[in-house]
Amino acid sequence: MELALQIITLFGSVAMLMYGMKVMSEGLQKMAGSKLSNVLGTMTTNRFTGVLTGAGITAAVQSSTATTVMTVSFVSAGILTLSQAISVIMGANIGTTFTAWIMVLGGGSFDLRLVVYTLIALAVMLIYMKKNANLGDFLIGLSFMLLGLTTLKINATEMQLDQMAPVRNFFIATSSWGYGSYFLYLLVGGILTFAVQSSAAIMAITMTLCSAHVLPIDMGIALVLGENIGTTITSNVVALSASVQARRAALAHLVFNLFGVIWVLCIFRIFVGGVCRLWGVDFEPGVPSNVSPDKLNAILATFHTAFNVTNTLILIWMVPLMEKLVMWLIPSKPEQKDTDRELHFISGGLMSTSELSILQAWKEIQVFAVRTQRMVGMIHDLFNEKDSTEFAMTFSRVEKYEGICDRMEYEIAQYLNQVADGRLSEQSKREVHKMLRIVGELESVGDANYNLSRYIRHKHENKVVFTEEQEKNVELMMYLVSSAEAKMVEALENINITRKEFLDMTNMENEINNLRDELKIRNMQDITEHLYDYGTGVNYMDIVLELEKMADYIINVEEALYEHKHDK
Repeated sequence: MELALQIITLFGSVAMLMYGMKVMSEGLQKMAGSKLSNVLGTMTTNRFTGVLTGAGITAAVQSSTATTVMTVSFVSAGILTLSQAISVIMGANIGTTFTAWIMVLGGGSFDLRLVVYTLIALAVMLIYMKKNANLGDFLIGLSFMLLGLTTLKINATEMQLDQMAPVRNFFIATSSWGYGSYFLYLLVGGILTFAVQSSAAIMAITMTLCSAHVLPIDMGIALVLGENIGTTITSNVVALSASVQARRAALAHLVFNLFGVIWVLCIFRIFVGGVCRLWGVDFEPGVPSNVSPDKLNAILATFHTAFNVTNTLILIWMVPLMEKLVMWLIPSKPEQKDTDRELHFISGGLMSTSELSILQAWKEIQVFAVRTQRMVGMIHDLFNEKDSTEFAMTFSRVEKYEGICDRMEYEIAQYLNQVADGRLSEQSKREVHKMLRIVGELESVGDANYNLSRYIRHKHENKVVFTEEQEKNVELMMYLVSSAEAKMVEALENINITRKEFLDMTNMENEINNLRDELKIRNMQDITEHLYDYGTGVNYMDIVLELEKMADYIINVEEALYEHKHDK
């Protein structure tokens, strides 16, 4: 019964550690998520700043997966080049080693439970006060992580793993095959990391086994190497259904870590021995080290850091070669050049953590807006087209884009709902709400364009002839609407709109509304005076009124952006 309780405690403490890491990461992102994601897009001018950027963001948000997935989506959309993405991913590998050092500091020889419970009390106060709820979330996550580590350490001591003959004999047997043992533990580390989706959890278990003096330090380090491979598998599996560029970036991550594992295995014992000597420990292959748990944990963390830093220092000079390699392994196909039907930033189900995913959704909304703007240009061409063949081709393009808009609305909204399921700050929740509103309005812009194409097709097929004045009025209305659309796209690209810009948009909407009212009155007069028949007048007003509706949807987008700006 006691053994069963200890096993349950072991799994529970690992789960608590994983949950604590997740909550702590999300708390940090709530405090600085958007700033960190903006840094990723701006501080990658060369491969060296890319490495620093990737390391800094990953250390801050405690998730190399978050950084890697966001980087993959950025390169997929062309915001980052593939070579920039590779350097950021290298930095993410360095940044993730910071987690191991937190475990070293948090799992020391002193009992942290007093500190943990104090932090929990403080965190609950902050959350209920609501003034510093994000800091409270961070402290709650940190507390759970430290409590998980402490419980794991205490439970391992109570289990006396080194006194259990079956456990001791298992590790002795599997550690006596030389390099065969290293390959075995490397494989186990990779599989376990992929299975639990957390290299931090496997690192904690590795530290626990080494600290209990049942797992030799070199076997523990082999497990750490396996974790480096396992953490790349997830992004590659998810990227299978993504764009070519996304798959290339994910593959570059795997190539980077595979290369590192290969060269370090060639000098494995020399490298491990050197790290052990840094901590004054004599290294004996395949034999558990009889030194303090603190030193063993520090050796594991030191190796993890030294390995990733050295690997980066070697490969940072070979980024162009890595880029050519992944491009050769994943070649482009002619049919993949047309990306109209692909989501650029959130394709293939790639999803970062909640706070950082918001930026990806904003970028996708910007792509959505540009596509609706493109439709306005098609409508103008359609209105002026006389050739039936060209008219049919342009109408078909509008129809195709309308389908794309419907799909984009659904997929972006679905993505935002997934983001909303995560732990978001109140500001981010409001932001997601505004984004959902904007996506709906943009889809309405797409529908309005399609409706216009149908009215214009009716005019073309029935050979309806507008007067010169009607033609000029439609052109003027289209000009005003396209101008409003251009301002909307610019505002979305900046995710910002000033008060002056918003007032200008409001004035433009009033101008469009006044023109619509004026044209309605004049249309009735012209029909009465028999300048054209009633059917022509109906077709004419259908186009004018649909253009005015489109302007309403555009101003609604501007209003949502303006409210979002002033909510901050």
